[in-house]
Amino acid sequence: MEIILIKDVENLGFADDIVTVKNGYGRNYLIPQGYAVLATPSAKKVLAEKIKQRAFKEKHIVEEAQKLAEQLKALQIKIPAKVGAGDKLFGSINNQNLAEYLAEKGFDIDKKFINVIGGNIKRIGKYNAKIRLHRDVIVDLEFEVTPIRDEKAIQEQKAKAAAEAKRAEAAAKAAEEAANEEVKSEE
Repeated sequence: MEIILIKDVENLGFADDIVTVKNGYGRNYLIPQGYAVLATPSAKKVLAEKIKQRAFKEKHIVEEAQKLAEQLKALQIKIPAKVGAGDKLFGSINNQNLAEYLAEKGFDIDKKFINVIGGNIKRIGKYNAKIRLHRDVIVDLEFEVTPIRDEKAIQEQKAKAAAEAKRAEAAAKAAEEAANEEVKSEE
């Protein structure tokens, strides 16, 4: 069954693409949900005219997307995350976290257009993501997941270690004094 997509459908195509799908998928899902229309000869003519009229606007949109892509490539992205033993993260980093970081930097990109290579990230290090700004403009973006050092926890660990050392020193001193007293009592 040939259909014309009205909206972008992940793993199928972009808006205004003519694609072939199985009959059930088209009839039972895409058309009722408003993602597509049946590709009749008249619908194809309307689509051709629409694409022709949109070509000029499309050129401007592509140029804007390419400018945005250059700005994104120039960005040094370091996403901080809490780290446990062995550089493992508490939780994971995914496209949502990357979208939130970019939003903080002034780039409004929807998370569904961000694809983190390898899925969820569970260790610190350097990774890549693909960001689709337009059907013709896809950016390969490098980013780094860096550890957050919890200063409060580090201070607590140092305090515990110091207290433990004092306790061990006091115990050693008490044992030494007890040994000295035992020696004196034998004499």
